[in-house]
Amino acid sequence: MNHKLELRNVTKTFSTEEGEMMALEDINIEVKPNEFLCIIGPSGCGKTTLLRMIAGLDYPSSGEIILDGDRVSGPSPDRGMVFQEFSLFPWRTVIKNVTFGLEILEVDKHEQYRIAERYRELVGLKGFENRYPYELSGGMKQRVAIARALATDPAILLMDEPFGSVDAQTRNILQEELLEIWKRTKKTVLFVTHSVDEAVYLADRVAVMSARPGCLVKCLDNAIPRPRKRTSVEVNEFRENLLMLLSLERSKACI
Repeated sequence: MNHKLELRNVTKTFSTEEGEMMALEDINIEVKPNEFLCIIGPSGCGKTTLLRMIAGLDYPSSGEIILDGDRVSGPSPDRGMVFQEFSLFPWRTVIKNVTFGLEILEVDKHEQYRIAERYRELVGLKGFENRYPYELSGGMKQRVAIARALATDPAILLMDEPFGSVDAQTRNILQEELLEIWKRTKKTVLFVTHSVDEAVYLADRVAVMSARPGCLVKCLDNAIPRPRKRTSVEVNEFRENLLMLLSLERSKACI
């Protein structure tokens, strides 16, 4: 099924001791089925808040988020979330972490393990099913988190700086693995990152947000053919374009 996500005039305000603070203002975007959309912007511009609202973990102050014609009103298995911190249950093995969402959905136990085995293998953790999180590297932990998010077969995979806590070499490997998973599962992916290089390497489109209150400055198509060479002329030109936009937004934040 081709799942359609729309954000219509989404605004978010928070109450503070100084009064109302607007975090996001009038966000309008349509996410295409099966596309890989990266969201970048200055620190504090509301990227994570936006992703949390799409996940149903927070709510817009005004506007609406529509998935397949229905208004998002809370968490649901049709939206899988992967956080920057690994957020695994330390008392559960790899396979039991992956089955967690399936248990909540009361899926038959035999089916839980069949599904979990499929995604555990998809993320390259064969032989680690009975390990606990403390026995895994950072990259392995994030692979488990991705498998857990995919196990409930969500329409959309939401990823909030998922590779921000690993070293550069592991990050590059995880990016390549994620693209392969995306290609095989045909999921729609919304990926928040602070890294312009990461956005250029991964995305079909890159949404650039302004400094707070965050609004959508521009959404740029990334037409660079895959597989992409990180040092190619096309990649460097697209990176420079994005860096210029971000530099402008950061300068506005300092005025």
